[in-house]
Amino acid sequence: MAGNFEIGGQVLRPGEGRLVELPVVSLYTNTPVSLPVRVLHGREPGPTLFVSAALHGDEIIGVEIIRRLLLQRGLRQLRGTLLAVPVVNTLAFLHQSRYLPDRRDLNRSFPGSDKGSLAARLAKLFLREIVGRSQYGVDLHTGAIHRPNLPHIRGDLANPQTLRLAQAFGAPLLLNSTPRSGTLREYTTEHGIPVLLYEAGEALRFDEMAIRTGVRGLLNVMSALDMLPAARAATRLPEPVIARSSSWVRAAASGVLRVQVALGEQVRKGEVLGVIGDPFGGPETPVLASAHGVVVGSTALPLVYEGDALFHVARFDAPETAAGVARNIVAARRALKRARRSQPRVV
Repeated sequence: MAGNFEIGGQVLRPGEGRLVELPVVSLYTNTPVSLPVRVLHGREPGPTLFVSAALHGDEIIGVEIIRRLLLQRGLRQLRGTLLAVPVVNTLAFLHQSRYLPDRRDLNRSFPGSDKGSLAARLAKLFLREIVGRSQYGVDLHTGAIHRPNLPHIRGDLANPQTLRLAQAFGAPLLLNSTPRSGTLREYTTEHGIPVLLYEAGEALRFDEMAIRTGVRGLLNVMSALDMLPAARAATRLPEPVIARSSSWVRAAASGVLRVQVALGEQVRKGEVLGVIGDPFGGPETPVLASAHGVVVGSTALPLVYEGDALFHVARFDAPETAAGVARNIVAARRALKRARRSQPRVV
């Protein structure tokens, strides 16, 4: 039997679940704003896993992924503790904004400070109450507005535990990447806490494939951690391929972009990814791939300025590897469609 679990001054007994409200700040009207955490504390001992979304308030796909996760009947068999935080950045979420009211980016404010800016205080609270109580984590993100991402996992894949969980997640592509300064992942990497970053879709939009991939991935991670029993009829997904680097292809001119490749598509070095045209019929500028790879992010807005980031390409030394990733993506989509019946009905 597991022992009690304490968070935010509240104590949960084994087998108990509760919504815990962690105070953050008050509005001008003196209305309190909190950091809500759905805590599920299993009857049997096991690790503590945090699952978070909406560090950027307009990245809403993760909110739906966590909602569907919490509907899973299998959570009744939970071992260990799940800390589900569907909306970390409540104020930005309410304003459908990436940023807090002080115009700071929460995911550039870690490790934060109890006496700093609003962003710094929220970052410190999240680390103290959520990350500090966890041995593992999955942070859910999307691309920016008008810039969708292919579902994939980013992480410090040099860490064997992180690599194991990334492979278990089931995304078709894993991207080994160095975290930016001030991010949650920079903090967890420096402190040896295995955390996966799931990237999928774009801000303020839902994408059904991205959501299903996320729900299935979280269940797979929890099974890999022995927090849940393995599904009897687990969805078979292809072995993920690891990309060791990525780069953005930027616009060499301003104009109107006509995209010629899709997310998840294999590209070869020198291949035309799109064409930037002049609205008045002037010369056109091709956008060329700078390396072999797979398109994992792109702009959805045809109007571009010189220097704009247009295509995010996960790079591979050999085009054959990129082709394998493209096949994995197609196979993953088919597998997730077949598994649709196992997902909770959306109402």
